[in-house]
Amino acid sequence: MPRILRAPTVEELPALSALCFRSKAVWGYDDAFMEACRRELTIESDDLRTSSIAVAEEDGKIVGVAQIKVIGSEADLLKLFVEPTTLRSGVGRSLFLWAINQATSEGADRLVIEADPDAAPFYRRMGAEDCGPLRPAQYQEGCCQSL
Repeated sequence: MPRILRAPTVEELPALSALCFRSKAVWGYDDAFMEACRRELTIESDDLRTSSIAVAEEDGKIVGVAQIKVIGSEADLLKLFVEPTTLRSGVGRSLFLWAINQATSEGADRLVIEADPDAAPFYRRMGAEDCGPLRPAQYQEGCCQSL
């Protein structure tokens, strides 16, 4: 069955939040840091009306999620997480292209990305350019994508 991108349901939000948590943990952060990130990695029901979210599904199983929020002409990539067992399978690329298309359709001409240092090379391969550290360098890098 091919990969599909679709909107999430409210009932799926806890599973999507857990996926985000598992995916971020791939980078080897300690338990204290991961717990500190839990809120940031959680998708709330309000997010369904204040942002755009896509779920990647393959063979009936959720394998990734992306979330953007557009304010004016700029979009923030709030989340792009892939199930660790499906890394390097094209799920991230599909979700990133969705984010670009969605941001453009909502009037944005720039996508701002806060990325883990280990994830930043993925965004660079997708065409994003560095726009500088946004948080302590060991945790986040900034990348920007002109749309």
